[in-house]
This record gives sequence, structure tokens and C-alpha cells, in this order.
Amino acid sequence: MIILGIDPGLATTGWAIIEKKDRAIKAIDYGAISTKAGLVLARRIRILFDDVNELIEKYYPEIVCIEKLFFNTNAKTAMLVGQARGVVMLAAEIANISIREYTPLQIKINTTGYGQAEKIQVQKMVKELLNLPSIPKPDDAADALAVAICGAYNTNIEP
Repeated sequence: MIILGIDPGLATTGWAIIEKKDRAIKAIDYGAISTKAGLVLARRIRILFDDVNELIEKYYPEIVCIEKLFFNTNAKTAMLVGQARGVVMLAAEIANISIREYTPLQIKINTTGYGQAEKIQVQKMVKELLNLPSIPKPDDAADALAVAICGAYNTNIEP
């Protein structure tokens, strides 16, 4: 099973492609989609939508796993993240791909076993679980890998 993990954001959206075979998982590819702050909002959304569509067309994921929006004291930031989430979800829905959403707590528990884990602990476990030579960069890509790992451990969909 191919899983697309997404750590949404308007400035930077982390993405990761992992493969789950039986109980084994491995990283296929990962990275980040960036949009420039000076661009009109609609253009930034279009860039994100187009890039997510390219990932879907290239890797044909069976599920898309996305981090749920957590309460943010900065309403503007929360709205921008919400818009990025919506764009990713729309791209998956158009491609008829199942969507799974996970809270930061669920992601931390599934990667580290501890819901209050620090970011560096999650990154180190991502590296270990996927047998990577180093902690993935940028941080958004490492976060997307953690989202995908959470999805791999919590889905019963098999190819």
C-alpha cells in the first residue's frame, strides 16, 4: 500500500510517500511544497493544489493521511493552515483517494509511544522506523513522514 502523508501549511507543506507491505514500512520519497508569502492567496493555493496533484499522479497513493488542525491561538495562522488542509483534501477527493486525519497526539503516540514527545524525538523515531541515514529535512518533511507512519499503523486497508 502506498500512503501519502501531509503536514499542511500555506508557506510550507511537508509531504511523504511511504510503502506499507504487511507490517513493514519504508520511505519512498519526501519533501516540501513551498509558496512565497508575497504571492496572492489564490495563487499560493493553486500552487499547492497543482503540486499535490503531481504527487498523486506520480505515486498513486491508496490513502492520504493529513494532520488535523489543532487549536491555534493565532487565528490567522489557523485559517491559512485550514485552507492548505482543504486544498489537499480536495485534491485527494477529486482523485477518489481515501483520506485519514490524525491529531498531533495520535501522530506522536504512533511514532514514539509518547503523546508529549518533543519534535526532535519524533524526528529521531522517524529516522529509526524508516531506517533512514539521517533525520529527514526539512522539518516539514519529517513531520509528513510521521503522519504517514501513523496512517500505516492505523489503517486496515490492504492492496
